[in-house]
Amino acid sequence: MKKILLSILQLSVTIAVLYWVFHDGEKRRQMAEALHQADARWMIAAIAAYILVEIAAAVRWHVLLKVQDIHLSMPRVTGLFFVGMFFNQFLPGGTGGDIIKSYLLLKETPGKKAGALLAVLFDRLIGLVALVVITAVLIFLRYHWLTQTNETRRYVWFVLAALGVSIIALLTTFLISGFNLARRLPKEFPAREKLIEVSAAYHLYARHWTGTILAFAISLVAHLATFTTFLFVAYTLRADVRMIDFFAVMPIERTVSAIPISFAGEGPREHILQVMLSGLCSVAPGVAALIGTMSFLVVLLCSAPGGLVYLLYKPSGKIRHVPIRDMETEVATLEHEIGRSE
Repeated sequence: MKKILLSILQLSVTIAVLYWVFHDGEKRRQMAEALHQADARWMIAAIAAYILVEIAAAVRWHVLLKVQDIHLSMPRVTGLFFVGMFFNQFLPGGTGGDIIKSYLLLKETPGKKAGALLAVLFDRLIGLVALVVITAVLIFLRYHWLTQTNETRRYVWFVLAALGVSIIALLTTFLISGFNLARRLPKEFPAREKLIEVSAAYHLYARHWTGTILAFAISLVAHLATFTTFLFVAYTLRADVRMIDFFAVMPIERTVSAIPISFAGEGPREHILQVMLSGLCSVAPGVAALIGTMSFLVVLLCSAPGGLVYLLYKPSGKIRHVPIRDMETEVATLEHEIGRSE
């Protein structure tokens, strides 16, 4: 019931914000004009840039799996990654792909189930750390430019608050892991089992620091390639914006669209780009919003092959697909067992 209510909320927010962004006739005229004058060559470049994102993310996951002594072929890892990408984009919630990817990985590694789950968890964590670093650097370098208007200033302060919370959360988990405090928490403590998982992941990947640093570097490449994807979409629509300015805006968009109140960030993404790009870069509001929508379409296009991979995928020990609910149950059960074993 909670998931149904969350999905209804996300869909309602998406529809409401998209209507708010696109209902203005002048904005629609700006969009139509931009599409009429669009340069398709930049759209091809945008697709290529996002393919680079996917390659980098798949390689990062491969590196993290090897740290766990899980040796799958690169095509196998890439297939699992694409399945996760597909469901993260097409299922409400934004993390359904991780559940399915984790489940399929468990079937490939029956003797290393804990390591498989920790690799999926740390893949998320290392990506978050890289985004925090990029956000902090870009806002530090471009703070005065980003806060020129009252509206953009409010969003920058919101992202700074989110950045502070993220840093505190990461430092807290580092301390809990470093002093081995997770096991001392009461069993009734909220998220105790998740903290134990995080602690186990930190300990393992700290010991294998070369792989961790490589994964972090790859994460930086993946995030910057994502920024580049959006930039090339802007150039497709002939938006006159400098790369450094656009990149400074992207952490704001990434943070706001990651809030799970809409379907895959749709609606908030268009709104935040409209505010930031029109307010700071003199991009027409309709074009700025369209950059968000078309960038999302590029992501969907590049994620769509994961659906075909899922249909054709035959995990070890299974000859048929099982309902997603059963996958969630099995993954949650294993997470609980990891927490108890620690």
